[in-house]
Amino acid sequence: MLHSRKLQYIDEIARCGSIRKAAARLNVASSAINRQILALEEELGAQIFERLPRGLRLTAAGELCIEHIRDVLKAYDKLETRVRGLKMPQVGRVSMISTVGLAAGPLPEFIARFVEKHPRMRIQLAIDGATTTANPVLSGEVDLGIGFNIPATPGLRTLATFDIPIGVVLPPDHPLAGEEGPVDLAKVLQEPLVLAQPGMSLRTMINLILSPLPMSVEPVVETGAPETLRHLVKRGTGLTFLNPLDVIGDCRRGELVFRPLVESQRRHQPMKLFARARATLDTATSLFVEFLLGELGALVEELEAKGHVPPQRQPTELRS
Repeated sequence: MLHSRKLQYIDEIARCGSIRKAAARLNVASSAINRQILALEEELGAQIFERLPRGLRLTAAGELCIEHIRDVLKAYDKLETRVRGLKMPQVGRVSMISTVGLAAGPLPEFIARFVEKHPRMRIQLAIDGATTTANPVLSGEVDLGIGFNIPATPGLRTLATFDIPIGVVLPPDHPLAGEEGPVDLAKVLQEPLVLAQPGMSLRTMINLILSPLPMSVEPVVETGAPETLRHLVKRGTGLTFLNPLDVIGDCRRGELVFRPLVESQRRHQPMKLFARARATLDTATSLFVEFLLGELGALVEELEAKGHVPPQRQPTELRS
């Protein structure tokens, strides 16, 4: 490697919060890692880690240091990929983080098709909640992020956005499932509901939908897992609110029905694909982004034809 293993040591400690855990993962002695940290702190003239009773935490100087270290390590990974690509085209690695709903919905199928088309590519997919999806991208831990309701954030650049409204999900034998067109919220609220738990971005959007109503809503089940909501609807426990991407596979198989709300009651979840503003997308990541945008575009066109989503603007132009 062109760079000292000291960089890997510090990166792993920052991820684990512990010298002992980092040593176990790297298969080196804890004392060797500790010596490297002390030497670097002496060289910089600043403490990198704050020593706590139950581990280590980055200091302000450490935050600056880890940002530089991850830039260096990722740059080296890209160099390795390019060198391998001289011998074996279409070789590379892409790292990505997704919100739970997309990871349980269409994303696995997209990734499977990409890997089938590019068998030498390697994909690393992390799953996180909507409130922290941006953080691993900002820190350089992953190349890409995708999720709903991601706010504009300094240090991030948007590669594409899609406007996805929330609607009602029903079992196919429910009386409302056989009706045509958008459904009025008043009809839905006569039924038992199973909802995303408070604190999730999806529940925040649902609360906005329900806020104009004079009555309070008491769901029979609340959960943080979209796949659990889908299962409960299939079992007839209640109806739920999700976006059509969450249930596209179930609807195609005839296991669930999605109906949009009437226009005046609709709330939209912007879905964003994003990367770090200062990072250059390597060949593998650019190839994956191009493929993913094509898949998402085709899926959204299908939903547009069904009236489940509004006509979309063109995705943001990809810049490497």
